[in-house]
Amino acid sequence: MLRRSALVLPTLVLPGLAAAQGAELGSAGRPVRVGVTQGVHAQVFERVAEVLRRDGFHTRATEFGDFIQPNAALAAGDLDANAYQHLPFLEAQRASRGYDFVPVGRTVLTIMGVFSRRHRSLDALPAGARVAIPNDPTNGGRALLILAEAGLFRLRPGADHRATVADIADNPKRIRIVELEAASIVRALEDVDAAAITGNFAVPAGLNPLTDALARERGDSVFTVLVVVRRRDEQAPWAKRLAEGYRAPEVREFVERTFSGAVIPGA
Repeated sequence: MLRRSALVLPTLVLPGLAAAQGAELGSAGRPVRVGVTQGVHAQVFERVAEVLRRDGFHTRATEFGDFIQPNAALAAGDLDANAYQHLPFLEAQRASRGYDFVPVGRTVLTIMGVFSRRHRSLDALPAGARVAIPNDPTNGGRALLILAEAGLFRLRPGADHRATVADIADNPKRIRIVELEAASIVRALEDVDAAAITGNFAVPAGLNPLTDALARERGDSVFTVLVVVRRRDEQAPWAKRLAEGYRAPEVREFVERTFSGAVIPGA
């Protein structure tokens, strides 16, 4: 009986692929993949990437149109980091979705403001006015705090950025809160009496929180956006270098010149 010998074929590895797989993260062959949301955060990161590339550190940005996918992509390993969320949102995502993510640096604060196409002040809002706020838990509470501080209504004692509509304790004008996806609020501004909009969506729409808002949050905010990575990468040299890019003087100058105070350097 003849015995058939097994035919073993050599594994073919393309030279370019092998080099990329063995390259250090942050090199030209293996850039750090960073997720950002469209608008302000994408613009700021573009300048960060230029500064880092000058020093031989390479990145590749992926832009998203919502707040959920950048974290999903980071968890799936499609990104190495993202730079679009503040600490309250990160904490909410970790609690609800089990993400093991940590911040490694600060980027910018996009100031939230309350805008209106119909009224010149919040005092001018009529009884029963419709006011739009973001429907995600942290930005919604953020908007409610601004509205309460402006005197539009009162929140129950102890309410913070986690406040919901149920925390409105005294509402003499019977203001009706309309909860919408954050990215869609600018488009809905014509249909409501006022709307709370974060700077990353307001600025591209031509709205300046410093000059156009009827009310806005203060600069010492817990809502400064963070550079976020998976916990296992917290001490990685590339993560630290990515965060350092936001502290570069050229980046600070770009933010201050480009956004005229509507976006504040947080690093």
